[in-house]
Amino acid sequence: MNTHNTPQLAGHCLVQCLIEQGVTHAFGVPGESFLAVLDGFHTHADRITWVSNRQEGGAAFMAEAHGKLTGRPGVCFVTRGPGATNASIGVHTAHQDSTPMVLFVGDVASDARDREAFQEMDFATFFGPSTQGLAKRVERIDDASRIPEYVARAFATALQGRPGPVVLVLPEDMLTQTVVAQPLPRVPSRRQAPDPEAIDAIRDALLSAERPLIIAGGPAWSASAAQALQTFAERWHLPVANAFRFQDTFDNHHPCYAGDVGLGINPALAERVRRADVILVLGPRLGESTTGGYTLLEAPVPQQRLLHIHVSAEELGRVYQAEVGVCADMLSAATALAALDAPAQSVWREWTAQAQRDYQANIEVGNGGVRLPGTLDMAEVVQVLQRHWPSDGVLTNGAGNFASWLHRFYRYHGWAKGVKTQLAPTNGAMGYGVPAGIAAAITTGRPVLTIAGDGDFLMNGQELATAVQHGAKTVILLVNNSAYGTIRMHQEREYPTRVSGSALHNPDFVALAQAYGYRAERITHTADFEAALLRAIQAEQGTVLELVLPAEVITTRSTLSALQAAALRR
Repeated sequence: MNTHNTPQLAGHCLVQCLIEQGVTHAFGVPGESFLAVLDGFHTHADRITWVSNRQEGGAAFMAEAHGKLTGRPGVCFVTRGPGATNASIGVHTAHQDSTPMVLFVGDVASDARDREAFQEMDFATFFGPSTQGLAKRVERIDDASRIPEYVARAFATALQGRPGPVVLVLPEDMLTQTVVAQPLPRVPSRRQAPDPEAIDAIRDALLSAERPLIIAGGPAWSASAAQALQTFAERWHLPVANAFRFQDTFDNHHPCYAGDVGLGINPALAERVRRADVILVLGPRLGESTTGGYTLLEAPVPQQRLLHIHVSAEELGRVYQAEVGVCADMLSAATALAALDAPAQSVWREWTAQAQRDYQANIEVGNGGVRLPGTLDMAEVVQVLQRHWPSDGVLTNGAGNFASWLHRFYRYHGWAKGVKTQLAPTNGAMGYGVPAGIAAAITTGRPVLTIAGDGDFLMNGQELATAVQHGAKTVILLVNNSAYGTIRMHQEREYPTRVSGSALHNPDFVALAQAYGYRAERITHTADFEAALLRAIQAEQGTVLELVLPAEVITTRSTLSALQAAALRR
C-alpha cells in the first residue's frame, strides 16, 4: 500500500484499492485504454493475480463465477466498445443470478468524448440500471483522486441488498494522472436480522399447515446458514427443495430433501408444489424457472400460502404478493427459524417422507423404466461420477439439455460440506461452464468438473488456453450430439420433422482439446467411462472427455421420435 502519500499513477492506486477490498484475482482481456492499470498489476503481482482471457465473455463469466464462490465481488477488466459489449453476457448473468461483481471498462480519453471516438459508446445507457437493466450502478471516474470513493461504493453496491453487478468506466487519460489518494477500508457484508413478529407469523402459518414445503436457494448463503436451515428442517420435519441451479443450498443426501424446483422438474415434485398449502421460500426471488413459468405458484397471488424471505426488500412483493414477507440475510433468517420451538407432533411427517421417496425414485439409475437409444447411458455416467468425484469438488455447466443429466441425477453435498460446489447460470447463458470451471480451478485449487454440450463448449472453449497458461486443471464432460439440442427439442414440439438451424457440424474435439494442451478421449460406450474418468482425475493436466450421444436422445425422459409423434398427434 502507498502509505506515505507518495505520488503514483491513478492506475496503480486503483489496483491498491482492489487489494484493500480483498481481491485476489482479476480477469480480463488487456486493452490499450487501461495500460496504467495493467502496469499496476505488474507492480503488485505478489498480492493480486491478473488472469488474461481469450474473450471478454469468458472473462466476465470467470469473474461472475468467482463472485458466486466467494460471496465477494468478482472483478473483470475490459476495454471500451467491443470489449464491453462482449462482457455484457457475464453482467447479465450476474444480474439475474444475484452475484456480486464489478466490471471495469477502459474508455476513450476525456478530450475525445462525445465525438463518437474510436470504440466510444454510452455505457450508462447500455448497462444502465432500471427494472430490467444489466447493472445495479454505472459510474464514470473522471477525478482520479476519487478512485477510492468510487471503488468502495461499487463494492458496497454489489454486495448489499440483492447482490449484483456494478460497472465503473475508466477514461484512459484519468488513469495516467498522478494521485496521492489512499484506498478506503474493505467494505463488509452487512447482516439484516428478520423482524421477530414476522418470524412468529411464519411459525404460526407452519403450525396450521398440513402440507408445508421449503424452497431454498438464491444468493448470500454460507456454511453456517445452510447448517441452520438443516437444523430447522430436521426439528420441524419439513421437506426442503432447492431452487433452480441452487442445488447445493441444502444437502441432497439429507432425508428431508425433496429435489430441485427448476427446468426438467420431477413431475412428482411439481405436483407437490401445487398441492402444498404453505410454502416457505428462503432466499430465491422466485423467477420463471423456479415457478414453472409462474404456474406452480400463480402470480401475483398464489393458491398456496406464501411466506417469502429475501435479502432485498425490493424483491418482496415485486412479482408475488406473499402473506408474510421478510427482509433478512440468509444466516440471520435461518438462525431465527432454527431457534423456533418445534411442535411435539406434526401431521406432515408422512408428507415429508413421501417427498424423499419421490426424490429417490427420480434419481434411480433405471430412469423410471425409460430406455433411451444409443450405447452411452448418461444416467450411468452420472452415477459413476457420483462414486468418484470428491464431495467438495466444484461442478459447473452452461445452458442446454445436456445439463439436465447432472441436475437430475447428481447429488450435491454443497454447503453442508462447508463450501459452494455448484456454478450454473440461472439466466441460461450458453458458454458459461468452461470459463466458470477454469476460474474455480485457478482461484480455489479444488477439483473442478464441467459438463458442456457441443454447441455450449464452442462458445468459450478457447479458454482452455487460459487454463493451461495459468496451470489450472479441469475435467470436462463434452456431450456431443451434433445439435443445439434444446432448440431441436422445441422445434420438434412446435414444428415436427422440420429441422432448421439446429444441426451442427463439429470439429474433432479430441484434437482441438489436445491442441490447447488438454488431454482428451472420445467415449461411445458406458463401460468405457469409469476408467477414463479415473485417468482424468489422476492426470496432472486438464482433460476433455467427449461423450458421443445420438441426437435422438433429447432429454433424460424422452427421444426426438417421441416428441415428433406427440406433436403430430396434436
